[in-house]
Amino acid sequence: MSTRIVVVGGGTAGARLAQRLPVTLLGEEPHAPYNRVLLADVLAGRYASEVIALPGTREPARLGVRAVRIDRAARTVECADGSVVGYDRLVLATGSNPVLPPLRGLRGAELPEGVHAFRTLDDCLALRDRVRPGTRAVVIGGGLLGVSAARALAALGAEVVLTQQGERLMERQLDEHASGLLREHVESLGVEVHTECRVSGLRQRDGAVTAVELADGFVLDAQVVVLACGVRPRVALAREAGLDVATGIVVDDELRTSDPYIHAIGDCAEHAGRVYGLAGPALEQADVLAEVLARVVPAAGYTGTRALTRLTLGGARPLDLAAFGDATPRPGDDVVQLTDATRSAYRKVVVRGDRLVGGVLLGDLAAVGSLAQAWEGDEALPDAPLLHLLTHDGGS
Repeated sequence: MSTRIVVVGGGTAGARLAQRLPVTLLGEEPHAPYNRVLLADVLAGRYASEVIALPGTREPARLGVRAVRIDRAARTVECADGSVVGYDRLVLATGSNPVLPPLRGLRGAELPEGVHAFRTLDDCLALRDRVRPGTRAVVIGGGLLGVSAARALAALGAEVVLTQQGERLMERQLDEHASGLLREHVESLGVEVHTECRVSGLRQRDGAVTAVELADGFVLDAQVVVLACGVRPRVALAREAGLDVATGIVVDDELRTSDPYIHAIGDCAEHAGRVYGLAGPALEQADVLAEVLARVVPAAGYTGTRALTRLTLGGARPLDLAAFGDATPRPGDDVVQLTDATRSAYRKVVVRGDRLVGGVLLGDLAAVGSLAQAWEGDEALPDAPLLHLLTHDGGS
C-alpha cells in the first residue's frame, strides 16, 4: 500500500514537493501555487498574475482549504471546511506571516482600509486595484520586501515615501556603499526615502487610513500604507499539536519534527537553529525531503543552505543586485572592491583565509555565477590574484 503524504501549504516549498511526489496538497489560498518572488512584478504591471504560476503538481491540489488542527494520535488533519484528511506522513509547509508593527491605529490582524501587507497574491491584487497615478503611498520597512514594494508602486505612478527605521536600506544584505547606491537608484524612480525614521502610528477617518505619524512628530499624508516589516514563521498549527517550536518548527537533517511522522520545510522550518525565509533554501529542503520520503536512494540529509539574495529593480535604468554571506570584514580579512561610478556598478568580496565569506554586487552581475559557486561550495580558493573573483573574464 502506498504511503499517504499530506502537505499543508501551497507555497514554494509545498508546491516543489508536490511536483516531485504524489501528495495531497492543502493550499489555504484560492490560487494555484505561484512564485512569491515575482509579486512585485505583478504589482508593477510587468506580469499578469497567471504568469507567475508554478509548474503543476503531480496530483490536483485542494485549494482554499485551511488546516486548523492536527490529531497526531489518529494521524489526521482537520480543516476549516469540516473535512478530515488522514496521513501516514505529514509535511508542514505553512510558510510565514507578515510582521505587523506595534503602531497606534493597528489592532490585531484586522487592518484599516488602505493598509496592506505585501505577502500574498491577494495582497498584491488588492494594492494594484487601489493605486492610481498620484496616489499617496507610504511603505513602512526598507528591507528587501519594502524596496521591492516601493519601486512597484512608483511604476504605477504613485507618490511613494519609503520609511526605514535603520540607518540604511537593506542593511541586512548590503554594506554602506552598496546601500547608498541603492538609495540613489530608488530615489531616481521618484521614491522619497527616509532612513533612521520610526513610524509611531496611523491616522484614520471613517475606518480608512489618512496619514502616517512619525516618532519625531512629522506626519506623512497617505491614502495607501504598505507594511513591509519582515515576516515570522507560521507555527501556530505545529505549536497547538505539541511539536517542538523555537523561532520556527524545529527539524533535524531529515526535515523531521519532534513527531517522527511529521516533517516541516520552507519558511516555517528551523534547522540547526536557523530559519531562512528565502526561496532557495525552501526548494533545497523540498528536494531533500522528496528523497527522504521516496527512499529511492539513501538520502544524504539536509545540511543547510548557503543562500544568495538577488533582486532586480526596474525603471528607466534597471538595477540588479546580489548579496551573499557576510560582507562586513573582520580584522585580517582581505577585501577587494571595484567601483564604476558612471554605470552605478559596485562589486565587493570578503576573503577570510582561503575562503570566500561574503560579497555584494550592484549594477553588474556578470561575476555572480562564479562567485556563488565558490561561496556555495565553501572550498579553498585557487592561488590567484583576488581581483579575478570580481571579473568574469579572469581579470584580463
